[in-house]
Amino acid sequence: MQYIAKSAASNELHSVNTTCAYCGVGCGIQATVNVERREVLVQGDDSHPSSQGRLCSKGASLGDTLSLQSRLLYPQVNGQRVSWDEAIDTLGSRFQKIIQQHGPDAVAFYGSGQLLTEDYYVANKLMKGFIGSANIDTNSRLCMSSAVAGHKRAFGSDTVPTCYDDIDHANLIVLVGSNTAWCHPIIFQRIRAAKERNPDMKVVVIDPRETATCDIADLHLALRSTTDVALFNGLLVHLAQGDALDQEFIGDRTIGFFDALEAAKRDMPDIAAVSACTELDHEKVKQFYQWFLNEPRSLTLYSQGVKQSSSGVDKVNAILNCHLATGRIGKPGMGPLSLTGQPNAMGGREVGGLANQLAAHMEITDDTHRDRVARFWQTSSLADKPGLAAVDLFEAIAAGRIKAIWIMATNPVVSMPDADRVKEALKKCELVVVSDCVANTDTLDLADIKLPAQGWSEKDGMVTNSERYISHQRALLPPAGEAKPDWWIISRVAQRMGYGHAFDYQHQVEIFREHAALSGFENNSGFGERDFDISGLAEISLADYQAFKPTQWPINKTYPAGRKRMFEDQLFYTTDRKARFIALSYQKPKNVTDAQYPLVLNTGRLRDQWHTMTRSALAPRLNQHRPEPFVEVHPEDAVVHGLEDGEIAHLRSAWGQMYARINVRDTQRKGDVFVPMHWSEQYAKKGRMGALVNPVVDALSGQPESKHTPVAIRPFHAAWHGFLMTRVSVEDLALAYQVKVVAEDYYRYELAAIKTPRDWLTWLKDKLHGQLKDDMEWQQYHDAGAGVFRVAVYQHARLMLVFCASSTASEPMLPSRNWLGSLFMRPEITAFERRSVLAGMASGSQEDQGVTVCACYGVGEKAICRLIEEQSLSCYQQVGASCKAGTNCGSCIPEIKSLISQVRKKETAD
Repeated sequence: MQYIAKSAASNELHSVNTTCAYCGVGCGIQATVNVERREVLVQGDDSHPSSQGRLCSKGASLGDTLSLQSRLLYPQVNGQRVSWDEAIDTLGSRFQKIIQQHGPDAVAFYGSGQLLTEDYYVANKLMKGFIGSANIDTNSRLCMSSAVAGHKRAFGSDTVPTCYDDIDHANLIVLVGSNTAWCHPIIFQRIRAAKERNPDMKVVVIDPRETATCDIADLHLALRSTTDVALFNGLLVHLAQGDALDQEFIGDRTIGFFDALEAAKRDMPDIAAVSACTELDHEKVKQFYQWFLNEPRSLTLYSQGVKQSSSGVDKVNAILNCHLATGRIGKPGMGPLSLTGQPNAMGGREVGGLANQLAAHMEITDDTHRDRVARFWQTSSLADKPGLAAVDLFEAIAAGRIKAIWIMATNPVVSMPDADRVKEALKKCELVVVSDCVANTDTLDLADIKLPAQGWSEKDGMVTNSERYISHQRALLPPAGEAKPDWWIISRVAQRMGYGHAFDYQHQVEIFREHAALSGFENNSGFGERDFDISGLAEISLADYQAFKPTQWPINKTYPAGRKRMFEDQLFYTTDRKARFIALSYQKPKNVTDAQYPLVLNTGRLRDQWHTMTRSALAPRLNQHRPEPFVEVHPEDAVVHGLEDGEIAHLRSAWGQMYARINVRDTQRKGDVFVPMHWSEQYAKKGRMGALVNPVVDALSGQPESKHTPVAIRPFHAAWHGFLMTRVSVEDLALAYQVKVVAEDYYRYELAAIKTPRDWLTWLKDKLHGQLKDDMEWQQYHDAGAGVFRVAVYQHARLMLVFCASSTASEPMLPSRNWLGSLFMRPEITAFERRSVLAGMASGSQEDQGVTVCACYGVGEKAICRLIEEQSLSCYQQVGASCKAGTNCGSCIPEIKSLISQVRKKETAD
């Protein structure tokens, strides 16, 4: 798919290959750039091995996110614009003063998988190598640290053994704790295509929810939350009983199998025990076990449903145990694959971005490793113990032990668990520094020093995806305002603090060479002491760096062109080169439901939004599919708790509260509710999911439990519901429920309040704070008996504002937002259309497209249903041929298939 912001001048374009800024799939982009207009056309890069020309709705919309209006353009100290020299001097001197008074552990960095590898490397080097504290952690702690710990326990290293090509060779694909269709759409489409080519392929989805990913599932196991260890312990027992073990591999290449099997037998002796613990149907469990037993080419892809858990590391090792027991590793079409959430989460692991790591996959607790890194960096100040992981780090800020925090390219006030406590901690912190590319986030609002960093399309450096492909994310445009690369900012602060000799970088290629050299430093390439080795790039020229093509590490003398799969030689990175089985037993979650909090909160992502929406919400077409925070509730739970579909719920936990729109769905597991993670207070007042989430973590990985928080839910009894559409963004309307939706040429606000205004018109004008002009024409409709009020405002026949309110939340009383939104695209509104606006319904030739289904091409639900009816369409391919819906990233295909089914059922009933 191609997309370009409007009015680009095609005769001024040039092409650049780069890498997507979103998830860990690491898709390649071919960007066509108009530098003068700061406009970028985005399409998939056919040459990139990971994505093969495909992009999801988010990646395809990156050209929509480059406006300067949302950018942080200049350094600020205490709200005042300052020069870079003053900002760096202030930051450096204040950090030094705190360190002198309280020691190096009184300061901390909190980074992000949005940083490029060079940025990450320099931040890690400064904090651990020269400040002398390991208090540098990252939001990657929230998404993949359990996989890191699990890999290290089993393999002796954080090694991802498989690759995306294995999808094409597998006969059984098991998706665990992953709504792949929405969270990693390009991988999902690759699985769909492989399944269409190979009718014998089976797909198993293991997830408490029935998600869009189940569209291609031959079997869905809706297990009870947190019981993954029980399910895979049972599988290990079944494999042993079914004579499916690779005895030679176990005997020659592993240690600990007997203990692991005996622990699994005690824990889950048979399928009946597994069924009772997981609350799964006995026959479904048996079917899964038999498929896995019978099919050697088994590939297990797992994501946050596994890792975001207080037992996340055990869940990872339970999966790895089954692959090791059958020798299904290091061979085409088989093995475990952790799907990471961020574009450079893997790169952060390579440079030691977590508080318990050193760079180049070395360990901070290993004396030999510390000595090696200290000699390489030529420092006597290297940290000698692990720092604080994310949750503990912010707890230390709250307790006053950490006096200064530098937050880079992330928004922890929204994304962290127990987010209200994180917010209060930062309010009390002596010094909060935030470097980011945007001007307004919940975290930036609390910063004493704000540093404008370059964003995607401006910064230049390397990233590593889930399958170990290192790719170049190239600059497309000149920096916005005075924005600088993160590595430059960090290096200049290091120089101000007196470490200039170690941070005198003039170009990011110098940092990358150093990073590559450290990976090979005293790393016996013949024996392979450490898995991460890109020493073949230690002397890369600037020209080769700029032309670098995606390559999987290791990249060294043994593998000069990279290595597709690890462990083909059955040699692991333990002292004896043997893999380790881990003896496991199912552990109940640390926080359980009770009478006060009777439901389990599960959290996750949407297909069209990214993290806390600071970038993705700038693209209007990404905001239309799921425009508000919502909570999915099973129908029986809705009855018990008095909830109505489409109304608003108030959710609370022991840690916080939020409001969300109610979606009653039988695809939701009874006893569980689901809330997506994305909304911040910038877009939804009281809509931060993180405020609810309990801060308990896995003891081994420090990764928070984001999939199991006990919550209570009740209806929010609003006096009125409504929405405002306006061409100008408005300030806080001070209502109980307020959600901002960025649309094309206007802003939309979903609203609800507990008190009805005595005079609607006076109330509305007061809320708009002088936004209205004297030459604007007002029209209003008020039916006090029906509880309906509508206002439309025009300027020279152009629609400027619409406000609709109703004393009931039912949709018949509120007009279609999508139809009204289409009127904002018109240069002028006819008298007939004006009457339609006040009547609250489209008339004549006007057609309501309905809620967006296909974000890539902006195709609505009602438009698709009309096509299905009028053309008698019977499959999603026919729909795609008629209107393009589903033909780009394909993540809307399950919804299109559902609409076909609904139309067919309606026709049969009629």
